[in-house]
Amino acid sequence: MPEPLPSDPVRADGPPLVTAGRPGSPRLVVLDPAGLAKHEGLPATWRPLEQDHEILWYRIPVEGAWSGTGETLAAPERSDLVTSGPLAADALRLAAEHSGSVRSVLLVDPAAEGVLSPGDAAVADEAWLAQHDAEIAALRESGVEVEVLAHSSDDPDDQIPSPLPLGHDWVVDALRETLARLESAGR
Repeated sequence: MPEPLPSDPVRADGPPLVTAGRPGSPRLVVLDPAGLAKHEGLPATWRPLEQDHEILWYRIPVEGAWSGTGETLAAPERSDLVTSGPLAADALRLAAEHSGSVRSVLLVDPAAEGVLSPGDAAVADEAWLAQHDAEIAALRESGVEVEVLAHSSDDPDDQIPSPLPLGHDWVVDALRETLARLESAGR
């Protein structure tokens, strides 16, 4: 179970779980440390994914959200687990506990447990991956892919410090590409 995220009444408002998409379709389980989807709808950038996926968006700042993730992943349906910075290590542990139902752990700015400047994100992510190498290797050996989808950069178009929000266009584009590649590889 992750350490409690900073208490912020605005982030903790709303439901602990927002669902969207088509039940029975490939499942995306999102662990959102920022508490987006507060008004019971996904970020607009995620809505096209609803056509081909069942999306379970856990708003971790809301009481009860974390406990629901374990129940969801205990079900036999295969899931892709998506999260960012503050919950990256917890997602690896959760995937290890449920390796039979998790196909992949897809991370955004995994090193960003706080706010990093965009220019430091790629280097910090590489160091984070090296630090968690044994956990990642064990997951891969059990058949769970682990990948970094996106991270902040010092590109002039990127004015957002890491972690990039899960609703960011770059995140969703990278997620679509990664899911297509996993499907074409028969994973």
